[in-house]
Amino acid sequence: MSDDAQRTDRLDGNAVAGALGAAYGIDVTLAVVRCVSCGHTDVVARTRVHLSPMGAVVRCAACDAVLVVVVERPDGTLVSSPGASWVRG
Repeated sequence: MSDDAQRTDRLDGNAVAGALGAAYGIDVTLAVVRCVSCGHTDVVARTRVHLSPMGAVVRCAACDAVLVVVVERPDGTLVSSPGASWVRG
């Protein structure tokens, strides 16, 4: 693989606010998310986001578990929340 294909950018949760807001229908910049793995709750803006050409992975700031995966496609935004027990707007 090329370096570009393996590259990810690590940002905070604001990086996916637009995509998550469109998918959930709420302003997620101040939304609170709860981690299934460790029970940590925090605002989405404080999560860790890994961006790649394939999409975004949102991770818990406390334990680094995967909370949400976001993939933007031509036919819409796909959101999977395997590690988030809830998101409150």
